[in-house]
Amino acid sequence: MGIDYKAEIERLKKALDVTVAAHYYQRDEVFEMADIAGDSLELARRCKDDPKEWVVFCGVGFMGQSLKVIAPHKRVLMPKIACCAMARMIDISYFDESVAYMVEHGIKKEDILPITYINSDASVKAKVGEMGGLVCTSSNAYKIIERGLASGKKILFVPDRCLGQNFAIQMGLKSCVIGVGECDPKEADVICFNGFCSVHQLFTLDDIEFYREKYPGIKIAVHPECDPRVVQAADFAGSTSQIISYVNGLDPEQKVAVGTEYNLVHRMRKANTFVLSSTKPECPTMNETTLEDLYKTLKSIEDHSPINEIQVDEHTIKWANIALERMLEIK
Repeated sequence: MGIDYKAEIERLKKALDVTVAAHYYQRDEVFEMADIAGDSLELARRCKDDPKEWVVFCGVGFMGQSLKVIAPHKRVLMPKIACCAMARMIDISYFDESVAYMVEHGIKKEDILPITYINSDASVKAKVGEMGGLVCTSSNAYKIIERGLASGKKILFVPDRCLGQNFAIQMGLKSCVIGVGECDPKEADVICFNGFCSVHQLFTLDDIEFYREKYPGIKIAVHPECDPRVVQAADFAGSTSQIISYVNGLDPEQKVAVGTEYNLVHRMRKANTFVLSSTKPECPTMNETTLEDLYKTLKSIEDHSPINEIQVDEHTIKWANIALERMLEIK
């Protein structure tokens, strides 16, 4: 007879000094086992304040790192250290190349203010921190960029070009993407790295037109990681938490098509809510974690042989935390 993973997970949670955290994009059976659920920054904050020694973090690698950076005293394990595809697009060398590109085009290094989306490796956050820059999320990027521009410096935004472009458009600013067309840093306010989310790239103008024709009056809600043309054609654009609030605030009879990860949309209100895609927009790395993985990770704590523990060196913790704290100071 096989192991009843749900029953064993519940037993281990009661027996151990541990909190299970899960991102909104996790598969249902894993999400249901969480003590704390939310988006990446919300999870890190709540886990930091949680009194328990151990955190088993169901998400992708940069999320576990973020918690370790802001709470070095925590023992952070991940059932799968899955890597966000967007986060993998930017590393220290690519970051340095982007800075060099701007310098080559007439911008002094001291006149560059880097901002990194939280979807990045801790080493990149540390680089940003060392240059006086800061982290942002999809919910606070507007405020972060606005504060950055007040410094009089050019914004280097990594790694998500769509997020950088969408907030530049919203703020009436000029943006360009390094390596795409003519990108003259002197002529742009926000200079974007050419990274993207493969899931949010699935949503297109054709999808919006399909739903508007099929259901006149339907609302379209999308994540700002989507292509700028999709965001501009939508009725609402916001972070994961903001999308949830928007959809929950609609009249139950109001139809809405949502452009973000499938697992989240699937768990929203069941009636009159659609996925804005002809394909299943499921994040492959977020869906790597299984109940068996969660069970094995908790069991490793009970067996005094913890697996997949997140480790971040002191130098990286110092500067990545500075970049994160600069963000948290902006209300």
